Amino acid sequence: MSKNGNTKLELRDGSKIAVVGGGPAGSFFTFFALDFADRYGLDLKIDMIEAKNFQLTGPPGCNHCGGIVSESLIQNLSAEGIVLPSNVIRRGIESYTLHLENGTTTIDTPLHEQRIASMFRGFGPRGSTDNEQLSFDNYLMDLCVEKGAQKIAGKITEAVRAEDGIILTTKEGIEKKYDLVVGAIGLNKLTTKIFENLCTSFHPPETTRTHICEFLLGEETVDEYFGDSMHVFLLNLPHIKFGALIPKGQFVTMVLLGSDINKEVVSTFLDSRAVRDCFPDNFDLDKSMTCQCFPYINVKGATMAYGDRVVLVGDSSSSKLYKNGIGAAYMTAKAAAKTVVFEGISEKDFKKHYQPTCSGLDRDNLLGKFIFIVTTVIQKSPFLKAGMLKMVIREQEKKSDKRMMSSVLWDTFTGSAPYSDILKRALNPMFTINLLLHSFQGLFINGNNKKNTQKYEKQKVRTTL
Repeated sequence: MSKNGNTKLELRDGSKIAVVGGGPAGSFFTFFALDFADRYGLDLKIDMIEAKNFQLTGPPGCNHCGGIVSESLIQNLSAEGIVLPSNVIRRGIESYTLHLENGTTTIDTPLHEQRIASMFRGFGPRGSTDNEQLSFDNYLMDLCVEKGAQKIAGKITEAVRAEDGIILTTKEGIEKKYDLVVGAIGLNKLTTKIFENLCTSFHPPETTRTHICEFLLGEETVDEYFGDSMHVFLLNLPHIKFGALIPKGQFVTMVLLGSDINKEVVSTFLDSRAVRDCFPDNFDLDKSMTCQCFPYINVKGATMAYGDRVVLVGDSSSSKLYKNGIGAAYMTAKAAAKTVVFEGISEKDFKKHYQPTCSGLDRDNLLGKFIFIVTTVIQKSPFLKAGMLKMVIREQEKKSDKRMMSSVLWDTFTGSAPYSDILKRALNPMFTINLLLHSFQGLFINGNNKKNTQKYEKQKVRTTL
């Protein structure tokens, strides 16, 4: 029922839907809504409204994302009929190299199905020349067009409620009435204001700034210095929870996650010995940086990201803390699509059938915050950090199911598992006992026997799974 209690708000044959935003959340919603409607025998008309052209290089085609997808998500998408072609994935990541002030070690994927893939959301950074590669976002939008959606290049400037729908106006002068409006707008502040006016109970997510940049090294240099390994940095630096260097074809993407990251924080990270040692000697990081941005990320989910005839999905509703935003987009978009096709499009329908998915992500993120508090304690403690490094190195000699610390770190930084699963493993008494034992042993490591740690050399990383 709608708020007046009289008329059931639901989609019917010929109903028109506007999806504002053509990123993963908007595409996933469109794909699933059309798929569910087809099974239900319902004819829907969906317009996907997106201002960016994801076939362009640099900022015009960029969606400000680190571009990491877990193997579990790739498998889920394949089961849904969304099979990513090889020229969307820039590199398969089969290990990650953990960097601390006191040493470095490479961690193999704990299980074969937990590998991850790197890609570009747009066509690529400035300087991209590989015309054979595809944009992840554009590929998803094209899938939706194949299912019957219409792409509209435009930017929403106004949304007004009418008696039987919502009228959207674009900057390009298009004005059209829709039965349902879906916000897949990320954390765009101007567009968020428009949806706040549509949904009086909606409070946007809390955000903080992060940093993403791209280094052009050339494919041979990337192979030699990074290989198929993502480099993760747990350094005791202010504002940074962790940093990562992710190989992608000719480029390496750098991602810094934490709180209120600015240019000074970025410079401090780049000047650290651990980061410099990953690149060729005398390599000019500043001159090779082709793109950089300081995008916002969701650190606390929105409140009531819906109303009658309106629902928000992806980062504009609930996401995953510090990781796997594409996975959260998939989850929220699918839940919203199922709701609008099978249940209804009123605020009450969204609260009953869509909100539980958002609430589940929000609860898991609370556990994630606790995990990162513990991670910060370890970052600031040379005692615990030495123990963690020693524990990880010893675990690489064990079977995959015996690598307690390695699996916790892998899932924390790659998004391959919910925080609830990670915390459950970290609370195992043997996990804490092993960390403390290795930490005490680390006290006795001197300059002569530090060579027993796996020092990262500037050479091609090849991991045999």
